[in-house]
Amino acid sequence: MSYIELSEDIDRLYEMHFYERKIWEQEFKLVAGLDEAGRGPLAGPVVAAAVVLRKELLIPGLKDSKCVSEQERPLLAERIKTCAAGWGIGIASVGYIERCNILQATFYAMVQALRRAGLRPDHVLVDGRMEVPDLGIPQTTIVKGDQKSAAVAAASILAKTTRDAIMRYYHRLYPKYGFNRNKGYPTAEHLAAIKKYGPCFLHRRTFRGVKENLRDDYRFSSFGFECECSPGD
Repeated sequence: MSYIELSEDIDRLYEMHFYERKIWEQEFKLVAGLDEAGRGPLAGPVVAAAVVLRKELLIPGLKDSKCVSEQERPLLAERIKTCAAGWGIGIASVGYIERCNILQATFYAMVQALRRAGLRPDHVLVDGRMEVPDLGIPQTTIVKGDQKSAAVAAASILAKTTRDAIMRYYHRLYPKYGFNRNKGYPTAEHLAAIKKYGPCFLHRRTFRGVKENLRDDYRFSSFGFECECSPGD
């Protein structure tokens, strides 16, 4: 990276700390970012990450996960884990999604991520429009927060890399669905595979694209309803 590129990256990263600086100015010391990956797919869990960045720490190359290549994300994720004051991952299984719905599963994963961050933040920045219920910590929602907040962007990287790794593992168990490529999202290839083979136990059977292709041995199984919905779990 040239001097000019480095200078531009520093300026960009400084701007990405706008929300963090506003909160630090209110004497909140620990600010966490919360984001998720996996609300839209037809298969696999929803994964959330919480990241507490050290005050005014600038992590080179930090961006929204969608703006970082699949090859670069793991390197950036390791950099975040090394530099962060704390970080945690929360996972809501397909079963949780089926029983409680995708929104409640997302909230559950976010709460678990915060609990596993290793320290309790004073304030939380949440990607999106909706606050996490019963969090017990002051929070600020930010639409497109993964593009506007450094802490949320860092969380988006950890959530995305964790979920991608899970889906690559699932591909080894169910290779015919192409999870290593589509990560469970409704691509043409994935939809065609569901139609041809029917869903596997990793599919969200209440989601459009899956429920139309349920077969009796899957439709009446108890899979997916093994968990409770209490956020306190």
